[in-house]
Amino acid sequence: MLKLVFCCLFSVSGLLPLAASSAPNKTENVFLITVDGFRWQEVFGGADAFLMNKEHGGVADTNRLNAAFWRATPEERREALLPFFWSAIAHEGQLYGNTNKGSVAVLTNGKKFTYPGFNEILTGFADDRITRNEKRNNPNVTVLEWLHQKSAFTNRVVAFANWDVFPYILNTQRSGIPMWTGFETNSLFLVSPRFEMVEQLFRDTTPVWPDMNFDSFFLHAAVEYMKAKKPRVVWIAFSETDEWAHEGRYDHYLWAAHKVDGYVRALWETVQALPEYRQKTTFLLTCDHGRGGGLADWKNHGAAVAGAENIWLAVLGPDTPGLGERTGAQPIGQNQIAATMTALLGEDYHRAVPRSGTPIADVLPASK
Repeated sequence: MLKLVFCCLFSVSGLLPLAASSAPNKTENVFLITVDGFRWQEVFGGADAFLMNKEHGGVADTNRLNAAFWRATPEERREALLPFFWSAIAHEGQLYGNTNKGSVAVLTNGKKFTYPGFNEILTGFADDRITRNEKRNNPNVTVLEWLHQKSAFTNRVVAFANWDVFPYILNTQRSGIPMWTGFETNSLFLVSPRFEMVEQLFRDTTPVWPDMNFDSFFLHAAVEYMKAKKPRVVWIAFSETDEWAHEGRYDHYLWAAHKVDGYVRALWETVQALPEYRQKTTFLLTCDHGRGGGLADWKNHGAAVAGAENIWLAVLGPDTPGLGERTGAQPIGQNQIAATMTALLGEDYHRAVPRSGTPIADVLPASK
């Protein structure tokens, strides 16, 4: 019943503002940036004192971690952890998901793990057939594939995703969208000495996990590709946060999140330096699922983990009013992200796929 209520809510919210659409958007390009399993608690409150220790957070060097991320107030802690979020996005864009301030952002799939979460982000709806994290081609057409089928976006959509299951979620075999995971290095057709160096470093790095690598490779691969090919729609999936949390390493989890904040800054600065992107590119940042709370469940997520349904969303771009951190805002759902992406690009995914959530009206221009 709860799932039905959320789906109904997110299917009707924003319809009237969208119907008033008139003036063209400034956004011509969209970057979807996902941070796997990164909790809203750290986004809005910074480091958790109860986890910054060996017993509950597996922290190897508490002095170093405290010096880097502990501050007197939640506002200072979040700024230390995510300086770009709280210096740029919080002033020029919008952030959703601080449940302590009445900003509710949730997934609707009920599964609370990766494949269902990314299916919901990329299609705008939950699919009960998706029950496992497995290398099985997604039967659904994602919003990226939907855009790729349009002449204005054909060969202008690309993905850089840190997990070897992501090609199946995007169904690259059917969609034809190029994706770089590091494990398949011949799909981008980019001849560049710097890109080849990134690939070589990826191969030469001692693997920590069998199915993914370090997020830094994906930043640099994406930057080199966008400089050379100028794609209009880019999905970059960072994944270290989820892995380190599962391993109970709160120190590495925080450092990985802090690094992602720096990667987003670097991407934004690169975008503003290129005429094809400057003042006409929007970033949407989110996570595929949340995590539990307390001293143990912060490591976990899944259907049985309370609180793992809570996510967050950040939007920064020329069409999004700079309302900053939202408080007491209309609840939003993960199923609204796909339609919001296309609405910013002047396309109507929700009309084509009515089971998807509607665009989030508040991140669109006021005339929308």
